[in-house]
Amino acid sequence: MPELAEVETIAQELKNVIIDNKITFAKTFRKDLRIPFPDNLCDLLIDSTILSVWRRSKYIIIDLSNKKSLIVHLGMSGRFYAQSNLTIEKHTHFYIETNKGSFLNFIDPRRFGLITLVDTDKLSESPLFSHLGPEPFSNGFTVKYFAQKLSKTTRPIKNVIMDQEIVVGVGNIYAAESLFRSKIHPERPANSLSLAEVSILRDKIIEILKLAIESGGSSLRDYRKADGEKGGFQELFLVYGKKGHACKTCGSLIDRIVQSGRSSFFCPNCQK
Repeated sequence: MPELAEVETIAQELKNVIIDNKITFAKTFRKDLRIPFPDNLCDLLIDSTILSVWRRSKYIIIDLSNKKSLIVHLGMSGRFYAQSNLTIEKHTHFYIETNKGSFLNFIDPRRFGLITLVDTDKLSESPLFSHLGPEPFSNGFTVKYFAQKLSKTTRPIKNVIMDQEIVVGVGNIYAAESLFRSKIHPERPANSLSLAEVSILRDKIIEILKLAIESGGSSLRDYRKADGEKGGFQELFLVYGKKGHACKTCGSLIDRIVQSGRSSFFCPNCQK
């Protein structure tokens, strides 16, 4: 699933292509997505101008001149990218054409993605956003806030930092990489972390996400940037997907366990 870094990369790239474009045409191709398109989606989009593109958690938000916001979630395998010449692929479910010759194409082979429309002034009240915790880069994600949240639960720390109500956008890849760089075992009870460890982990989450965004995200299978190219952060993985490889710090073999149905990679020597 595309995580914060991948979604932020796409949003930033789309800004350079579609801001101030007017939507002249929109089309949906099938109704059997996990969450169906709104019935009047295309009619509401046509003739509106794209004012801004930004990200909240793992959602791309496109604000429009008609006071609506187009919400895009890529699900497990979705892609949302710009083209100068439209290519309808096998799993294209939706596209937009603009007056400046750009096409936005939504492709989702597994159909777990989401495209919907929300009143811009009611975004924060939407069930998609109302429960979310702070952004990792925001002033709200302080050491004090983080420590208070961790102190209230005995859940494994990896599960907690992936909880979108605690902090948004930290998925499986970046949780593993942040914990490794913090020398914290993914199974540690969250309330067992010292204040110093909480501070280090917070800093590493921010550091890893910034580095991943600078690298264009991580391309493992389906993810591509808005220009269709692969991201590069997978070349910088230290533990994720590295079971049996030597730890770059101590030489011990990276191990793998399953937590809540997800693979967790860690160094049994470095991470305590």
